[in-house]
Amino acid sequence: MPMKSDCVTDVTDHTYKTVTRAHARACGADKELSVTSVTPVTAALGLQGVEGASRCILALDLGTSTGWAIRGHDGLITSGIVSLRPGRFDGGGMRYLRFTNWLTEIDRLSGPIAAIWSEEVRRHAGTDASHIYGGLMATLTAWAELRGVPYEGVPVGTIKRHASGKGNADKAAMVAAVRARGFRPADDNEADAIALLLWAIETKGGLA
Repeated sequence: MPMKSDCVTDVTDHTYKTVTRAHARACGADKELSVTSVTPVTAALGLQGVEGASRCILALDLGTSTGWAIRGHDGLITSGIVSLRPGRFDGGGMRYLRFTNWLTEIDRLSGPIAAIWSEEVRRHAGTDASHIYGGLMATLTAWAELRGVPYEGVPVGTIKRHASGKGNADKAAMVAAVRARGFRPADDNEADAIALLLWAIETKGGLA
């Protein structure tokens, strides 16, 4: 299947291998779907489980435009954005059904996923954003529990501090920090997901 270049972010950082193709099919599936207390990851996988190139790990910045980044079994990092905005005539649960289908598809094409990290947001600007985040988190954790995939949330400040040196870095600073590492995120959602994945790899899930 031809690669959809708008779905996959190239990686040119010297530390992480260049990616131009790993999730082309997953992105294609996104288009078809009109989208794009926890089980501790570190306890379930151990240090080598997070760091070892044989493990496939997924990082997510949950929201209507969900940023994602995945380190495949071959060590390649791919990232992108999946839109979970409902259509005009969709029911309220369609965004969560699409998210479930997207998780299943990326696991099938690029997995099996060994661990999932998500950005842990404690405060939201509005009620709608809070409800959407809660629904996506419930969908994610239920999906992971059903398949026995360990998952864990990471505080926003921890991710920002690791990426930019400041725990209160704004969106522009996060995008700049990720670009400085050789990535080309389309927006701050994708940048946050990449930053989270790098944190998981480089800190061995917060244990380094």
